[in-house]
Amino acid sequence: MSSEQTPATPETAGPRPRRLTYAAALAALEGLALVVGGAWMLVEGLAGDPDDRQSAVTGGVTLIVLALLPLLAARGLLSRRSWSRGPAVITQIMALPVAYNLLQADSVAIPAGIALAVVAVAALILLINPATTQALGIRGPGRAQDGEQ
Repeated sequence: MSSEQTPATPETAGPRPRRLTYAAALAALEGLALVVGGAWMLVEGLAGDPDDRQSAVTGGVTLIVLALLPLLAARGLLSRRSWSRGPAVITQIMALPVAYNLLQADSVAIPAGIALAVVAVAALILLINPATTQALGIRGPGRAQDGEQ
């Protein structure tokens, strides 16, 4: 039986919590930012005059492919799929070192680093919230079987 045919459990029945919707929106925002950045690098690499055309094209394609992780996670969160929290958390954890590096830059990248850090921390808080965990039907350690604890 596929996960889409599985009936809703009592934990996942009812309206989707706002925290889950906000977490999905933040993940989608990060995914869209990666797509835009990748497309910009790709266009610049193909049509512009970059220092290294091959690196620009490779970087653009890489960012677009990386955008799939948060976009799929956002879709899964909106559909209340329990698997989606893992990719969403991984995306936020990967965003924190990027934000740190942007904050270390001595340029206009500092505001982008601040924004990315705020989004990543906010999304992590939303994703580990007990209401989100319950809405996704994720049980804690030792609670794998129904009826235990």
